[in-house]
Amino acid sequence: MAYFFKANDVAELAMRIEQKGQAFYLLAADAAENPDAREFFEFFAQEESKHEVFFRELRDRMGNTELPPGSDFEEYTRYVLALIDSHDVFNFDYTEAFNSGDFSFDDAVRTAMRFEKDTILLFSELKTMVPDDDRRIVEACIEEERGHLRMLAEKLKD
Repeated sequence: MAYFFKANDVAELAMRIEQKGQAFYLLAADAAENPDAREFFEFFAQEESKHEVFFRELRDRMGNTELPPGSDFEEYTRYVLALIDSHDVFNFDYTEAFNSGDFSFDDAVRTAMRFEKDTILLFSELKTMVPDDDRRIVEACIEEERGHLRMLAEKLKD
């Protein structure tokens, strides 16, 4: 079983989540027939890219900072790994779904909503694993993910 031993590993994971989210949104944009839908998904791809930069800078600042030890560290690490393993962005390749033509705009939005919810939950946990000074960056990303979730939900209502 893999364990996080360095705080920069946490930031690296967050970067991977944002990269995968960006790839999903770019797939959705490419598959969108409606120009408004394409623009909608391209916006989210740009947002994911922006978050990746936040986490890259965080990783670079933290270097090899040790995570604080604790008696429940191993159990907590297993919990975080379970969150990662269950995150939809790591469990399905959406390329085929988009290419099949059976993946509607609403399907893409609902999937994006799951990504955003999973990411909010995971980032909420990860913020406890970064130095105090850097928690504000993770908090800002969580707040933006919440905003994305609200925007996606509104789009389904339209």
